Amino acid sequence: MHAGTRNYAIVTAAYWGFTLSDGALRMLVLLHFHQLGYSPFTLAFLFLLYEAMGIVANLVGGWLATRHGIARMLAVGLATQITGFLLLSALSPGWTAAMSVAWVVLAQGVCGVAKDLTKTASKSAIKLTAAEASGQLFRWVAFFTGSKNAMKGAGFFLGGLLLQALGFQQALWAMAALLALVLAGVIAFVPALMGKRKASDSARELFAKSRSINLLAAARLALFGARDVWFVVGVPVFLYSAGWNFTMVGAFLALWTIGYGAVQAAAPSLVRRSDDGLSAEVPAARLWSALLALVPLVLAGLVFADVAHREWVVVGGLAVFGVAFAINSSVHSYLVLAYAGSEKAAEDVGFYYAANASGRFLGTLLSGLLYQWGGLGVTLAGSALMLIACWLVTLALPTSGDRA
Repeated sequence: MHAGTRNYAIVTAAYWGFTLSDGALRMLVLLHFHQLGYSPFTLAFLFLLYEAMGIVANLVGGWLATRHGIARMLAVGLATQITGFLLLSALSPGWTAAMSVAWVVLAQGVCGVAKDLTKTASKSAIKLTAAEASGQLFRWVAFFTGSKNAMKGAGFFLGGLLLQALGFQQALWAMAALLALVLAGVIAFVPALMGKRKASDSARELFAKSRSINLLAAARLALFGARDVWFVVGVPVFLYSAGWNFTMVGAFLALWTIGYGAVQAAAPSLVRRSDDGLSAEVPAARLWSALLALVPLVLAGLVFADVAHREWVVVGGLAVFGVAFAINSSVHSYLVLAYAGSEKAAEDVGFYYAANASGRFLGTLLSGLLYQWGGLGVTLAGSALMLIACWLVTLALPTSGDRA
């Protein structure tokens, strides 16, 4: 097997294991604390430090991966996630509500660092390995991203299953053991100095990215904020309030994420390709963000109109949202690597995914606030506004011959 292909396969498998456990963690926390009677805003608050720490972890992780190599950052990310699981498993039923929330937020913050250290290192590895396999970048990025999200969907199901079969604490121990095996594989098989380059010497240099990376980062922030504003709290609580049980809610989120991942993996066959890598792909980003904005706009109108069988209308509409969102996400994930410089790809990717984490943070916060304030219709309207902003930013993205 070609060395680049081998390293791509190893990094992808490692990130699969991580993502499976990360999806399971989200479902464990959401279902466990909803069952304990926590409000929508408090549920959103439990995830805020997780998302906030991701912003820092992406920026620092990109710099560290450039300075010390991708393999080391993968190992650090996996070890940090194991630490977060063990911290969360130490939660005691005898603690006060305030102490429990503080502890969970802290442990989630540790897991947020882990997630984005691992993601930045993994995505940077794709840039390096694809450089050794001409013409494979879009396909490899699409498969990596799509399969990762399919694994996350499977993780949602796994989280509900482990919570029911083992309970909160033992489920976390089982996931920590799984990640320990993945960590051993990374240490054994990923080249130690893979991706090591001269890193930026100052914070100004680290943040001074090209115009194309800055614009794409802004679009990414709006795109993922638009998803999480309904995904994190709004839709799960809405469906539960409509009479769905926890298993049904978890199954919907799992199927939605798996389907979204499958469409992402297929994106290269759905988006017209260009020889220069940008002249067809950038217009595709503009088109699909415009189409995506229409979906929550229509859904919000139907929810406000109180149509019959609202929960099934929402489920059907969000399936359409998932298809358009997946293509958008896949094109964005390709474009950041197409725009990224080869010498400091990890730093460019880290900066971009810091914007991604900022969008998730904003969407998570608004998911609890808007749902508590005005219900699902308001959260969907908020999603539509963010997607209109995403579309406007993509209009300024540079095409072939202008990557500055």
